[in-house]
Amino acid sequence: MEVLLRLDSKTRNYMLILFAAGLLFWSSIGALLSTLPLYIEHLGGSKEQVGIVMGSFAVGLLIFRPQLGEMADRRNRKIVLLIGAFVAAIAPLGYQVFTSIPGLIALRAFHGISIAAFTTAYAALVSDIAPVENRGEILGYMTLTGATGLAVGPAIGTYMQEHASYTLLFHTTAILGLLSLLFVLPIESLPVPQYLNGNSHDESFWQIYKSPRVRVPALTMLLIGLAVGTLNTFIPLFIKSIHIDFDCGLFYTIAAVSSLISRFFTSSGSDRIGRGLFVTLGLIGYTLSMLLLWQAKNDVSFIISAILEGAGGGTFLSTIDVVIADRSLPQERGRIFALCVVGFDLGIAIAGPLGGSIAEQVGYYNMFGISGTLTLSAVLIFLTLSNKTLINSLRFAVGLSDDDFAYKEVVMQAPLFEPEENYPTLPVSGIAAE
Repeated sequence: MEVLLRLDSKTRNYMLILFAAGLLFWSSIGALLSTLPLYIEHLGGSKEQVGIVMGSFAVGLLIFRPQLGEMADRRNRKIVLLIGAFVAAIAPLGYQVFTSIPGLIALRAFHGISIAAFTTAYAALVSDIAPVENRGEILGYMTLTGATGLAVGPAIGTYMQEHASYTLLFHTTAILGLLSLLFVLPIESLPVPQYLNGNSHDESFWQIYKSPRVRVPALTMLLIGLAVGTLNTFIPLFIKSIHIDFDCGLFYTIAAVSSLISRFFTSSGSDRIGRGLFVTLGLIGYTLSMLLLWQAKNDVSFIISAILEGAGGGTFLSTIDVVIADRSLPQERGRIFALCVVGFDLGIAIAGPLGGSIAEQVGYYNMFGISGTLTLSAVLIFLTLSNKTLINSLRFAVGLSDDDFAYKEVVMQAPLFEPEENYPTLPVSGIAAE
């Protein structure tokens, strides 16, 4: 936390407002995580329909994230933050209005726009502000909003689902989204600093994905998205199906607390030791969690799995954000973030219906076994393909060398609160060639 205290007071206050907006946003999202599958089942949905509805959340992410990332670069980050918070405020009110499966699918896809907008703009804005030498630490602390919100949200949601009503649950999640919107409103609209070269606006979607700096992060996030989407969708139903006395909301809360704790070690460590080691450790954490669910028989298994899943997420997701920031320039950062994270979105979109179909055919246990195979594949891909050569990839993945695709020199950053005409336009040199 010392690095945040060293920031000037105006920048620090700016960060605190952003943090509050992010915490409220993720609490709103998290409150439905452990309750919506049960609500869909309550309405008469089958396992497969639960998977389709929950997975359709990612449809909004897939369709809109690239455009929202480009908007964040061409306009500014604030307008995209506002879109995300606004959707989080109004979408929950529709869950009791659209109660048919097609209606829930459409509403869930619309709700997905909230994460597409908010997370893209949030990560890009924090990366813009953070000093390059402390980028990992500051991004790690600022992304604690997700871990904390996903610890608080499911606990609130499960309590209301069990002791109040779905109506109060949906109204509460909408209020949390509205409060997030109110915190975003006073944030200043900062123009994006521009540089003479390195602009990716004219590159096509597939040209960017063909670049090795983008391809491997996007592929690992796809595989992790498949596993996380399966877990988030089916853990409540899995626990219910094996008749153990374990609160599914507690699983998400334990995972979120574990994620929060892991970020304290990861954030400063990635600046000192390097990003690759922490990406690898996060992927291994996910793998062990899925394999443990494959063999889960009692509440202890679920507790340990939640700890591993949370630690994996806190380590992998916070560090891969920094890797993406290292591999992008400010004027392309929103788009690069969006195109990398869309792999995660696609995994979540596929996981719901695919996992539901697998669960119908071979059961929940084997479904999680398959998820463990996917996360293990992500480990192997990162170990062998994350840098220019196999040797460099292995060294980077275990913390023995730097990232070949990171921008090597610390480029002067634009002043935070000066007019746009005062922003420097600088040539970029010393960049790792692709």
